[in-house]
Amino acid sequence: MNRYRYWLVGLVLPLALVTVGCTDSHGVIGDLPSSSILAGQPSPSSAQPAAPARQAAPSAARPASPALAGSGYYRRASYDRSAGAGASGWMPSAYDRPWRYIVIHHSSTDVGSSEIFDAAHRARGWDEMGYHFVIDNGRGGGNGQVEVGGRWTKQKWGAHTGNTPGNEYNNYGIGICIVGNFTNHTPSAAQQASLRKLVFFLSDRYGIDPAHIVGHRDAPNADTECPGDALYRYIYSDLRPAVSAHKRGLQ
Repeated sequence: MNRYRYWLVGLVLPLALVTVGCTDSHGVIGDLPSSSILAGQPSPSSAQPAAPARQAAPSAARPASPALAGSGYYRRASYDRSAGAGASGWMPSAYDRPWRYIVIHHSSTDVGSSEIFDAAHRARGWDEMGYHFVIDNGRGGGNGQVEVGGRWTKQKWGAHTGNTPGNEYNNYGIGICIVGNFTNHTPSAAQQASLRKLVFFLSDRYGIDPAHIVGHRDAPNADTECPGDALYRYIYSDLRPAVSAHKRGLQ
């Protein structure tokens, strides 16, 4: 299996370096943000609940979490409404960021996984994969498998939707990449089911309005066809209405 994995990465990586991540006139994905928007925030107050043991202490490379009271930046909200299988594995280990958007991408490649995309992005000089989640298609990872990126576990700004004013959609946007090219067809049934569960979870946890569940092309200054015409239509005709109905059912 390991030999096959390395062979697959070696085969796909040259293509991934050129095409992965919904190309636009500015290049692949966009410029990596230079720093976190939370740099220089105060450390947590003594009144803040203790962080779980698995959370590493803040370091110089990772800005300290601000105090919860009045900051609007981080919270430790519990998740007590089921979003389906996988929700427990999607809980971040760091303090939550103030997410406002869910930005959906396609890889525009037939093969892909978080391992392949991470290697491609690091080859461009980035710190790690730019997306927070990847939903596989069976060619690189299991069909419908949701892979959690390192940016998500650390609650780190994204690197998937560049060139927006104030870097809004990277600083406050959760990036989900669905493996495949969805110009002419929608994701597989398994990918759609996983996307719906994941978006339900994220929308519930962070109070993200269905109107802020968008395709990459919706971002200001975006010059891209991502996430492909068929997936883009699916977002508006199926996914957003499903999230709205889900929220009404929880009221």
